[in-house]
Amino acid sequence: MRLKLPASLDPFLLLLIGTVALASVLPCRGEGAVVFGWITNAAITLLFFLHGAKLSREAVVAGVGHWRLHLLVAASTFVLFPVLGLAVRALGHGLIDPNMTAGVLFLCLLPSTVQSSIAFTSIARGNVPAAVCSATLSNVGGIFITPLLVGMLMGARGGGVSLHSIGAIALQLLLPFVAGHLSRPLTSRFLTRYKSIVSKVDRGSILLVVYTAFSAAVVEGLWRKLSVADIALVLVLDAVVLAAALVITTFAARSLGFSREDEIAIVFCGSKKSLASGVPMAGVLFPAAMVGPLIVPLMLFHQMQLMVCAVMARRYAARVETESAAQVVVA
Repeated sequence: MRLKLPASLDPFLLLLIGTVALASVLPCRGEGAVVFGWITNAAITLLFFLHGAKLSREAVVAGVGHWRLHLLVAASTFVLFPVLGLAVRALGHGLIDPNMTAGVLFLCLLPSTVQSSIAFTSIARGNVPAAVCSATLSNVGGIFITPLLVGMLMGARGGGVSLHSIGAIALQLLLPFVAGHLSRPLTSRFLTRYKSIVSKVDRGSILLVVYTAFSAAVVEGLWRKLSVADIALVLVLDAVVLAAALVITTFAARSLGFSREDEIAIVFCGSKKSLASGVPMAGVLFPAAMVGPLIVPLMLFHQMQLMVCAVMARRYAARVETESAAQVVVA
């Protein structure tokens, strides 16, 4: 199945910018913030229920056997990225707001995306079943691994990550995901018919979290603390992290003898970070006023990874088509 190629500029980015602008001008306060918090939690629970319901058991079974591929993706997601994040935090120390460098490190501790990893793997003619399995394992494992990494590597910045925090994330993300997957006999036909519903809930829940997070940060004086130079430097740091991840995963896949189809899955699953998981996790793990600036690097990284990987997917697909045409001519 061919998937539509993402646009170079994701319209969702414009919605994110508009949400930040709205929170800057009209932040929710007091009782309004409490109500928005309840609505946001409900939307996130629904989102992960739908992700679980959408996941095909057959696709997971088809991809489970590629254990070497999954190990490499997991190593990139939860070992390589944290090392890069620590290096970037040291590099940016004293140059920009500490919450922003902490945000770069936080994004490096998150699991991989599911939807875009699979979409780009499909576009590039890679191993889609393995990508489905690897991205899903990363997302589910990240519910436990990310809070532990935050506690280990971010210390007091993580707000004292505890078993209670991990339990709260599991309750909000993992439990709905499992319940959704178990509901497939009842919900799969509906979701197949209305495929766009997951995307709408996905984006809507993220916008709600961004609005509530930035509202709290604005009330605490976010824009008095950050400058344009801070944001520009974060863009540079994000670009360094993404470039390093792409180069290292590509080199590792080729050095270890993976096929091109597997290489594509490794590169696109092992170089991404999930905005959908990261934003709600930040809301649980960090103080409300800290979440706003903390997720700025993640929001920028999200758009950057979409743009860069769209170009890479096109190039992979073009190379496959060229080689296929050459083989037809030789035959």
